[in-house]
Amino acid sequence: MTDKKKDDTNLSKNMLFNDKINAKTEEMQNSVKDEKLLDADLEYIIEEEENLKEKVKDSSHLERFTTDIVLFVSLVKDYYQGNYRDIPYKTISAIVFGLIYVINPIDIIPDFIPVIGHIDDALVIAFCLKLVEKDLHKYQAWKQAQKHESAQTEA
Repeated sequence: MTDKKKDDTNLSKNMLFNDKINAKTEEMQNSVKDEKLLDADLEYIIEEEENLKEKVKDSSHLERFTTDIVLFVSLVKDYYQGNYRDIPYKTISAIVFGLIYVINPIDIIPDFIPVIGHIDDALVIAFCLKLVEKDLHKYQAWKQAQKHESAQTEA
């Protein structure tokens, strides 16, 4: 192989290597940005927990989702505090999206419209539940195990 071909081959390998490094660096930077955004959303949900509970209590459409929404908020708190991280990013993102949608009074059907104002909120929560059902069951089992361990420690 001539020196020119060797140089071209090495240059091509270096360019591919640099492209891979640049792509990985960009991916890591985006991941950090996503984590910061997610943390801000998690904090917002935790701060608005009482308002969320009031909204659920006051809405006949959301009332049937009370247990699920409470579980969502519990998961958000445990995730934010680092107690439970065994959950895919897409799952925690779907839960965060659903809760923020419910908290926000201005959405597809504004909440101030009597009777139908919370229908879209209920549909979003139902959709989120369908998306995260398996992971939510895993979290629920983990939460029960934590309560069981805590009860045994106290006894």
